[in-house]
Amino acid sequence: MKFNVKTWSILVCILSVFAFSSQAEVAVVVNSGFSGSLDKDAVAQIYLGKNKSLTPYMQKGSAAGEFVDKVLSRNASQYKAYWAKLAFTGGGRPPKELGNDAEVISTVSGSADAIGFVDAAAVNDSVKVLFTL
Repeated sequence: MKFNVKTWSILVCILSVFAFSSQAEVAVVVNSGFSGSLDKDAVAQIYLGKNKSLTPYMQKGSAAGEFVDKVLSRNASQYKAYWAKLAFTGGGRPPKELGNDAEVISTVSGSADAIGFVDAAAVNDSVKVLFTL
C-alpha cells in the first residue's frame, strides 16, 4: 500500500491530536488567599528546596511525571536521585507525597503556605491556579 503526501499529512494530523489529547492538563495550585504570583522557574526552586517560601506537596501518578518533566526539567529517576543526595548530605527533605487530586486540594486549601499540582479538571474555588502545563 502506497501513501501519497496528502494521506501522510492527514495521518500525522490525526496522530498529533491523539498524542496531545491523551495528556491531561496539570494545574499548579496554591491557597486561594495567596496574593502573589509565581512563574515556572520560581516553582522549580521551591520543589528543589532552594526556595522555602512555600511548602511543596508532590502527587503520585502521571501528573507527577509531567510536572517533574516540564517544571523541573528532570525525569522521575533524576528527581529522586537529587533528593536522595540532598537528604544524605543533610541538605533537606523531599516534598511530602499525597495520593490524589482531592488530597492535594484539601491540603493546599487548608494551608496558606502550601503549593501543589493537580489535574486541571479537579480544580475548584478553594485553590488558586498559578499556571497550567
